[in-house]
Amino acid sequence: METLIKKEHPYIAVIINNLAELYREEGRYSEAEALYRQALELWKRLLGNEHPYIATSLNNLALLYENQGRYSEAEALYRQALELKKRLLGNEHPDIATSLNNLAVIYERQGRYREAEPFYYQALELLKRSLGDEHPNVAYSLNNLARLHLAQNDINRAIDFQGQALKVEEHNLSLNLVNGFERQKRDYIETISASTYTTISLHLNYAANNPTSARLALSTVLQRKGRILDILTNSKQILRLDSQSQTLLNKLSNINTQLANLIFNRPDKLSLEQYQTQVTSLEDRVKELEDKLSRRSAEFRSLSQPVTLENIQRLIPADGALVELFQYRPFTPKAVPNEIFGKPRYAVYVLRAKGEPKGIDLGDAETIQKTLELFRDDLQDKDTPIAQVKQSARELDKIIMQPVRKLLGNTHKVLLSPDSELNLIPFEALVDENDRYLVENYSFTYLTSGRDLLRLQNQSASKQPPVIVADPNFNSPGEVVARQPNVNTIDIKNSRSINLSQRTFSPLPGTAEEAKAISILLKVKPLTGTKATEGAVKQLNSPRILHIATHGFFENTLQTVEQTTLDDNPLLLSGLVFAGLKPRQSGGEDGILTALETTALNLTGTKLVVLSACDTGLGNISAGEGIYGLRRALVIAGSESQMISLWKVADDATKDLMVAYYKKLLQNKGRSDALRQTQLEMLGGEKYQHPYYWAAFIPSGDWTGIEK
Repeated sequence: METLIKKEHPYIAVIINNLAELYREEGRYSEAEALYRQALELWKRLLGNEHPYIATSLNNLALLYENQGRYSEAEALYRQALELKKRLLGNEHPDIATSLNNLAVIYERQGRYREAEPFYYQALELLKRSLGDEHPNVAYSLNNLARLHLAQNDINRAIDFQGQALKVEEHNLSLNLVNGFERQKRDYIETISASTYTTISLHLNYAANNPTSARLALSTVLQRKGRILDILTNSKQILRLDSQSQTLLNKLSNINTQLANLIFNRPDKLSLEQYQTQVTSLEDRVKELEDKLSRRSAEFRSLSQPVTLENIQRLIPADGALVELFQYRPFTPKAVPNEIFGKPRYAVYVLRAKGEPKGIDLGDAETIQKTLELFRDDLQDKDTPIAQVKQSARELDKIIMQPVRKLLGNTHKVLLSPDSELNLIPFEALVDENDRYLVENYSFTYLTSGRDLLRLQNQSASKQPPVIVADPNFNSPGEVVARQPNVNTIDIKNSRSINLSQRTFSPLPGTAEEAKAISILLKVKPLTGTKATEGAVKQLNSPRILHIATHGFFENTLQTVEQTTLDDNPLLLSGLVFAGLKPRQSGGEDGILTALETTALNLTGTKLVVLSACDTGLGNISAGEGIYGLRRALVIAGSESQMISLWKVADDATKDLMVAYYKKLLQNKGRSDALRQTQLEMLGGEKYQHPYYWAAFIPSGDWTGIEK
């Protein structure tokens, strides 16, 4: 750089300042201070003492002193920067509010709350005058005031300011989440996670008996948890009504298919560099189309309407309760800067059809995670003694559900919204203090968030009779399906799972028997053998029921694929396999239907999707957004309810479970209750008592019956 720019150029000062920033963030304070001072002196020589860069440099050096607890030195520099900004920019410039805020923080850190308060208020009023009441910086300023009052134990004012801040953030969420591709939406949600954690902490740790604080905390969780899934799902349904948008959706679907095919079937003739170049090119086209579709959806309807506690509460059945679990980091206002937010913990809120929400802290996430892993390991092995399974189930129940039962009282219908790792377990298999599985006393339906209830009330008509796809012939080419316009271990015997890297696929005789029995019940002809293709599934048009019985997969990593590709497209890691996979010919497809491609299916009006395969409930875990896998994809595609698996299921036991389930479903049992009754029968028998057999599948979405 210095060969191109003279050493006395302002850009050199910028580079020196940036390096100082890096050292400060790494805690290398003495090195950072020397560089900050060097940049400041260089700017002064080149630009004079009355330049905005000088104010910036003074602020940076002050922040370094603040991080070190050298508050008097930091205060002096912040004041110098404030006076310089006033001379250069005038008293009404938004940057003045930044300096006022910096001084307030210095005082707050020292416990000088009375001195900090007027500076925070001045900053807030200036931001409102210069930027408007709903600017993101106004929310930041309101959050600061909430924190200040909390530090002074002024709980009511803290709640008031926190509520004001959340309203501003909600306004900006509604504006910002309708544009851009999904990764951008996730990143934006992350920018306001601190206020989510603060709001929950304010209730659970400082105002546990305050109903206003409880309502504010749960409302915030409901507004933000599962928000992106809600937007994508609503957007797809609206866009399908518009011909121009449908064309864009079809283009996106085709490109996602190309991307998935390239990921799982890398052409041998391509070098690694050529391969990655093609992947990047497809990713860029996906992002461009997603952004266009997001902008078009905003033309039809706002997709981020505020979610109120009252609107959700009225959709909870009279005999049920919403149990909303959420992972958060506890907030401590008086902690040192790097320790303001503690290690992750789990909170739970219970909301009935009537009454106020109740919330409690369940404990640190690390302890819960370790207990959960032991329970999950025991469940997935049918050779684990039932006594041992029950012991690990009881240990996890003590932490998670025993405290919740005190809030549930006599309620036994649970609309359960897990978070993070809790998405990976069947709560039905937990064991209570009376040594009984929870399935014996409770009916569970799984949701991504309580906000799902708002979407589930908007139902559409089916356009096709039920469709059954089963027993694919992996070793023969799949039959070509006419397209409609615009549209890490070896395979385990008797298990519906695969290892894509091995390309070894055992036949699944149970799926053929399963398809035959269910087809008789549903009075339809199943698609099996060479007809059970990826192409056939992609041509579906809102079948009443979709039942797929085949191998499923979730790949934690994919070789030769850049991590950014998987971060941007986590739905590539999960999927189902169909006829023609081994010869890589499946009716014009590659035989692998990824979750990413599944999002493009037209399942609006599909009452139930059953994935009778392994690991279909698994995927990349995203705290606050659930699992990035097949279940998420099916929701986005428009299906009302799903039945999915949490581990590698046995072929014969799955067949028996499915047949029994459909018999009850056709007796107009609820979609969730039909599964529960089937599980209870298996538990009461001799052959399938082990929860490995009966607890693998969970119901999500609409729990009511399917009308004949």
